[in-house]
Amino acid sequence: MNLSLRNRVASSFIIANFVVLVLSFTVFHHLNSLNKEIEKITVKSNKVSLLTDSIRITAVSLLKHQRKILTDKSRGDKIYKQRVEKITNLCDSFTSELQSLDSLYTEVDVKKIIAQMLSYVDSLKVILSKASLFRRDSVGVQSIEELADKILDSFTEFQDLHYFQTEERDKKIKSLIKETKRNMMITLIIGFLGTIILGLVIPGKIALPFKKIKDAIRELQDCNFDVSIYYSQDDEIGEIAHEMNKMIHSFKVFEEKRADRIHVEIRKFDALANLIKKPILVANAESKLIYINNRLYDILQVQSEEILGKDMNETVIPKSIIENYELAIKRRSKIDNAEVLIPLKKTESVDETEEKKEKKVELSEHIKTTETNGPEVFGEADEVAFKGYATIIPIRGKDSSLDYYLMVLSEQVFT
Repeated sequence: MNLSLRNRVASSFIIANFVVLVLSFTVFHHLNSLNKEIEKITVKSNKVSLLTDSIRITAVSLLKHQRKILTDKSRGDKIYKQRVEKITNLCDSFTSELQSLDSLYTEVDVKKIIAQMLSYVDSLKVILSKASLFRRDSVGVQSIEELADKILDSFTEFQDLHYFQTEERDKKIKSLIKETKRNMMITLIIGFLGTIILGLVIPGKIALPFKKIKDAIRELQDCNFDVSIYYSQDDEIGEIAHEMNKMIHSFKVFEEKRADRIHVEIRKFDALANLIKKPILVANAESKLIYINNRLYDILQVQSEEILGKDMNETVIPKSIIENYELAIKRRSKIDNAEVLIPLKKTESVDETEEKKEKKVELSEHIKTTETNGPEVFGEADEVAFKGYATIIPIRGKDSSLDYYLMVLSEQVFT
């Protein structure tokens, strides 16, 4: 699926927001679940506490009225009946409270104790319903006392279990909080890792074509036109890549034409330089030779790869030529009729041509005629391959580093 750069950025933004929403809802879900569980436990605990307090009050009232019946001597009077009726009402209230408490528990031990208290209360109600039969019967009164004590003992046992249940409730709440923290931490870690992955993948996908364009531009800076930008998607970046490929192709065609034109001009210059039949050489502003004509090759007896493109100080170019070039480069001006001497290579003393032999004879005669007039300027005759004068013509560029220097050698003074 081809998406434009705008749509990809929008998609990345939507995905990032979706991840944030998922993390938010996940954290909210954990917190909401924790809140519900704690609320559920707390509500149940509060109900149990309220019922327990109510049962405790009822049990204490029941015990108080039971004690009054035992200590009251006038059992057949009206007060006795009121107290029996009061205990009966307390038993009814006690039964209702125990039934409500029983609905809040699922533990077998607690339900067993509650059922036991209910049975004691029911027994007490049965005995109280026959109160008129044992008004003066101490056995019936004693039964009331025993049942009240059993109810109190069962309630005490229930309170112990309730205390244990409270401790278990606190542990459960702590466990729920701990588990919620763990789940939230896992969610946040997963979300953090997912965010990092998205932050690395999505920007990388968006930035990859720009990196390709940057690499292509660097290749162009190094004058490498055999490069292209491969990008298959049809979006804004694809249009830029297509236009840059067209531009690179235009550069390549222009460079080929320029190279052909330079090659033609070099051939023209080479033809003209060889027509002059004078030694000619060209160097740039860095004292590197870039051209020598055939006449000078014959004099120096060298190959093009030995001197072209190299610094003159690292070649066999005579010192007189180097000094004149350095002077012209330093002044950036023309030099006329500078004396130049090219020594003969020692390896050529055996195979020298007839022309050079005749030149050596002429130079020897010239030296003999000038011995009386002054010292010899150019050296020994048997070591000279060329003796003459040089004119250096600077070809100025826009910058001094683009200057070229043309040297023409002649055996006679230039006029």
